Amino acid sequence: MDIFSILSLIGGLALFLYGMDLMGDSLKKLAGGRLESVLARLTSTRVRGFILGFVVTAVIQSSSATTVMLVGFVNSGIMKLGQTISIIMGANIGTTVTAWILSTADISGTAFVLKLLKPDSFTPILAAIGVIMTMIAKNDKKKNTGCILIGFAVLMFGMDAMSGAVEALKDNESFISILTMFGDNPVMGIVVGTIFTAIIQSSSASVGVLQALALTCVIPYSTAIPVILGQNIGTTITPILSSISGNTESRRVAAACLYIKMIGVIVVSCAFYAIHHFVGFDFMAQRCTALDIAVVHTLFNVFSTVILMPFCTLIEKITIKTIKGKQTDDETDIFSTLDERFLDVPSFAVEKCRELVCEMAKISQKSFQMAVNLLDNFDKESFGEIEKLESLVDKYEDKTSTYLIKIAANHMSTKDSKAVTELLHCIGDIERISDHALNIAEVALEMHEKDIVFSPEAQKDIKVATFAVVEVLTLAIDSLVSDDLGIAVKVEPLEQVIDRLKIKIKDGHINRLRQGDCTMELGFILSDLLTNYERVADHCSNIAVCIIEIAHNSFETHEYLNRVKHGDEEEFNEMYEHYSSKYAI
Repeated sequence: MDIFSILSLIGGLALFLYGMDLMGDSLKKLAGGRLESVLARLTSTRVRGFILGFVVTAVIQSSSATTVMLVGFVNSGIMKLGQTISIIMGANIGTTVTAWILSTADISGTAFVLKLLKPDSFTPILAAIGVIMTMIAKNDKKKNTGCILIGFAVLMFGMDAMSGAVEALKDNESFISILTMFGDNPVMGIVVGTIFTAIIQSSSASVGVLQALALTCVIPYSTAIPVILGQNIGTTITPILSSISGNTESRRVAAACLYIKMIGVIVVSCAFYAIHHFVGFDFMAQRCTALDIAVVHTLFNVFSTVILMPFCTLIEKITIKTIKGKQTDDETDIFSTLDERFLDVPSFAVEKCRELVCEMAKISQKSFQMAVNLLDNFDKESFGEIEKLESLVDKYEDKTSTYLIKIAANHMSTKDSKAVTELLHCIGDIERISDHALNIAEVALEMHEKDIVFSPEAQKDIKVATFAVVEVLTLAIDSLVSDDLGIAVKVEPLEQVIDRLKIKIKDGHINRLRQGDCTMELGFILSDLLTNYERVADHCSNIAVCIIEIAHNSFETHEYLNRVKHGDEEEFNEMYEHYSSKYAI
């Protein structure tokens, strides 16, 4: 094997790994985060968890990706350790699908149908279709489908290149002696398989490399079996590395992955080689094909799963005993769903952000309601609670906006990009609503400390304005949480009514001031209160308009406002008249 064959081997391996990575990433994007959501929510039983682990891994073609996602789920508190163990076992079998796909390269025969089934025949066609789809398609799903086809084609071309590069090794005595050494010393084969897979961090890829070697070289079962066993252990390096920055629970998930593979390899290999020692399997000296490797890889994972499935609870106890630690505090748990492991699946990451932004909005709404209640009945404990809620909302803003910016740095679908833009626009407005709630609480505090009250007429006007602002805030938050345009379009008419209310209430105060029914001091307090009311309504308008504009594929939030203020929209005018009569003073 000369230097050029080595270069061809390296190039083939690079193409193979890139193709597998491209295909896996495109499959995840095509799924749009739905598979991850299913994993997170539908794992109530072991059987269901096993099936889900199998299906998700078979679709995204990577058990490592599935287990890393599980590490993120547990680290975020979305799932418990016990839920993940059956999923891991399902993922171990699901990952064998890749080996079966790659085994098609071993199809031989002169019949037209058999030739058509060979990757050499259909891979170029898939590559051409994939390139055309990515170049002309405007739909993200079609582009991702094209990338899947390209990834598969590149993967198969890489496998073919590796097979061609190592063809000369079939007559190389040194290489044959190495293979014989693995057969005589299975432990060495397991170690080599583990190390190689740990380096490339994919059992599917390392099994594919072994299949490429099997296409041209004489690899006996005695060599292939221990290497395959080692490859199954080596794939656990990915969740182990991913869990290093996580909490105790996430490290336990990584440990569970390792224990399942280690115990499976020990039990299966001890049983297999013990029987082989006494019986002697004749096939051990025979050549192992790419299809045979897929069979062995699958059988190992099926046998180990059947053996270990009844002991899921015991495996959980072992991981808890060996990986000790303490739980994180509640504050950390609130934001732990913003796990950086989810950034590889933007749709799922965006969904987690949306959930937190909706929680943040509800906190601001609660804070505002508590603040206006203080105007009539001041309570120091409630005032202190509003201060705490305002501080918490600030943390929500900091954490979620930072995470959304990280998501935006990745390649996203058009839908996810619109969602990120919407959330980034809304976060600032929600935080400001919380600030104004605290300002209103401070107005109530000032009135309480100075023991002053508004006149009956002013109290009546303020109550009308309060009801209007409470409703506009409810509409804005509901439209955000439910992403409902029907609710969002009701916000701007009410916001304009609130603007008119502010002017009327100030005019009423000036008249009362002239008549001596109010004081200048109360005028300043009233102005401060109304200004905060108006600002809250403005921010509600910003949230609703953002939802409306982005839903219509526009990122210019002034377009809608210009249209309704200067146009002749019958629906807007009807709603404006409705709210004007409802909140008349």
